[in-house]
Amino acid sequence: GEIERFEDPAARATCEELVQAVMALHGAGLERLLDLTWEKGEVGQEIIDDFGRDTLLRSLLLLHGLHPLSLEARVVQALDKVRPYLASHGGNVELLDVDGEGVVRLRLQGSCHGCPSSAMTLKLAIEEAVQEFAPDVARMMVEGVVEPQPAPPSGFIPLTQVRGIKSAAKEQAHGKGEDVGRWESVGDLASLVSGSLQVNRVSGHDVLFCRLENTTYAYNNTCPRCGHGLASSKLAGATLTCECGHSYDIMRAGRCLDQPNLHLQPFPLLVESGQARVALPG
Repeated sequence: GEIERFEDPAARATCEELVQAVMALHGAGLERLLDLTWEKGEVGQEIIDDFGRDTLLRSLLLLHGLHPLSLEARVVQALDKVRPYLASHGGNVELLDVDGEGVVRLRLQGSCHGCPSSAMTLKLAIEEAVQEFAPDVARMMVEGVVEPQPAPPSGFIPLTQVRGIKSAAKEQAHGKGEDVGRWESVGDLASLVSGSLQVNRVSGHDVLFCRLENTTYAYNNTCPRCGHGLASSKLAGATLTCECGHSYDIMRAGRCLDQPNLHLQPFPLLVESGQARVALPG
């Protein structure tokens, strides 16, 4: 980006040519390494498979278009990684198609009783896994996600356009027009037992966490009716009751049971190995 802003066109062209030359040298060298390794027979081929599984080497090979696995195979790997998490939310995902332009079509299934917030959380989890294994995906289309407004672009930046820069994927949060590409670490929620709630301060936001059996939900810590915090609210089953008397269904996007036009503001939440991350508004 800085090179493109150079006022001197000759300097800009020279810098771009230099970067391209270095990339070409490294790419040719890596390709020769792979060829020599492959020629060692079965042992060499196993080593190349190990290259494809290593996080650092996988990124390097992808950068130069040398990954041993096809785009579709890597998308399948990503989906296999995220399926246990989807299952914990009563969901699953089906790969429909990977076309020649790098567009991936998926269908989200289950999505936790049809809850829009859970569906969006699962969609974000899938996108993150695909971004890890296949950042060269041009676009990802996910069916079965409840979105009140048309879905914006997926946020994937093709490697052919931007090499080595991680995309900041932006999604519309629950039809509210808020960016949810900013994932923040919450930490260990192991102390949050089923039927309990707690409020954590996460990057300037007070976030309410509620746990029901094996599922944790995250909401903005504000009652939309009275505007007060929810730390002293009572949780009975899936019903959260504020001190002002209004109740909300935490399993269904925080819908108010007393006034259907009110609802809590849900935040997408991912929990892996006991560590949680929440997607906060921009």
